[in-house]
Amino acid sequence: MNSTHTTTTAGPSPAPSATIHRHVLFGAAITALGGLLFGYDTGVISGALLFIGRDFPGLTSFDKELLTSILLIGALIGALAAGRIADRVGRRPTVLGTAALFVVGVLLAAFSPTYWVLVGARVIIGIAVGSASMVVPLYIGEIAPPRIRGALVSFNQLAITTGILASYLVDYRLASSENWRLMFGLAAIPAILMFIGMLFQHESPHWLVAQGREDEARRVLHSVRDQGAIETEVAELRELSTHRSSVREVFNPALRHVMTIGVMLAVFQQITGINTIIYYAPTLLSSAGLGNSAALLANVVNGAVNVLLTIVAIRLLDRTGRRPLLLGGTAGMAVAMALIGLTFAIGGGQLHGIAAYVAIAGLLIYTGSFAIGLGPVFWLLISEIYPVKIRGQAMSVATMANWGANFVVTVSFLTLLSAIGNAGTFFLFAGLSVVALVYFQRQVPETKNRSLQDIERDLDLPAAVTGEAARVISS
Repeated sequence: MNSTHTTTTAGPSPAPSATIHRHVLFGAAITALGGLLFGYDTGVISGALLFIGRDFPGLTSFDKELLTSILLIGALIGALAAGRIADRVGRRPTVLGTAALFVVGVLLAAFSPTYWVLVGARVIIGIAVGSASMVVPLYIGEIAPPRIRGALVSFNQLAITTGILASYLVDYRLASSENWRLMFGLAAIPAILMFIGMLFQHESPHWLVAQGREDEARRVLHSVRDQGAIETEVAELRELSTHRSSVREVFNPALRHVMTIGVMLAVFQQITGINTIIYYAPTLLSSAGLGNSAALLANVVNGAVNVLLTIVAIRLLDRTGRRPLLLGGTAGMAVAMALIGLTFAIGGGQLHGIAAYVAIAGLLIYTGSFAIGLGPVFWLLISEIYPVKIRGQAMSVATMANWGANFVVTVSFLTLLSAIGNAGTFFLFAGLSVVALVYFQRQVPETKNRSLQDIERDLDLPAAVTGEAARVISS
């Protein structure tokens, strides 16, 4: 009893809540720059492709497709590597390495002397994007107090959507100069800021306790937690970190159900069509009867809707919970895709007048529904539901599934359009959204206002899907 009291009072004097929040908010904001880079580097290629042929003449359609999709292959590699690195050397060094990769990749892209150097640069950027997509929500989720964790982890999704919108605006602004090199190179600014800012951040207290470095963990927790909760959290983390982890534990039968939830969330986030909208919205809008300039401007509006509804989601995640937003947003996605499909079924390949506006409205409803539900909730839940000792590796599995599904959908979308038409493609996405909704209703847990330790304790029982744990998972 006395030793516990001594340990609790030996640290710095209690920090006021405002100071604690400032430390946490700054750390989340700096780390979420990785999400901004994720979004920017994903979206900027759509504009850059229009002008790359000026410096590299003779590019075929395949060359352009390779330049676009190779980032997704790099992201798969980055997601796989980052999980093991984050569990081995720490979350903070992994974020620093990710920022350094972004700087190298975007500068190499901006100054590429040949097409193949540019392809290599896109691979490096992809590795950084994959790493950021895994380690950013992981780090934020472990430094954030439970009562604001949903909002802070979703900073990452807000940053992703902001990065996508920024890439649309940069592409539009630089279109007249055809300066594709600057389109790529501007991403170096947030990458450098992320690296410098992360130099002043602490390591995750969860990872420190898992490594037996409890005194360091207490020092970090003094700046990001209310003082009375520190010793309780350290004790809980110590209890949950007494065993050694290995890659095999990710595939432990006791964790199979929760691993399946993460992977299914990852796959459904992609196969319900979001990246077809991000990559091909201008094409869709053009086919709906808009000219090229109007389509680009409408695409900017779509990006703005994405950002605004993500802000709404951030405000609601810790109030209404994860499940209501996930279920409501997925239902909205299904309705919107069905609306777009119905419009094309009635109006044919070229839409005019009211039909064109209905299709655009469906597009905006779909994007907004994704932004308030499946977009942020996926990244938040995979940062919450896995045991601390394997959280990095488990999140890598889910993130790899996400990038793999992204790649499959991206490379097959135009083929689908050709094979079953606009209406058939969007009806297919609507149907997949309904399947996702049914799965989420039956399987995805609510994690609002629960500590990561509480969530882990329920999911890490010897019979992880029986008794009380089964009730929590399926509730």
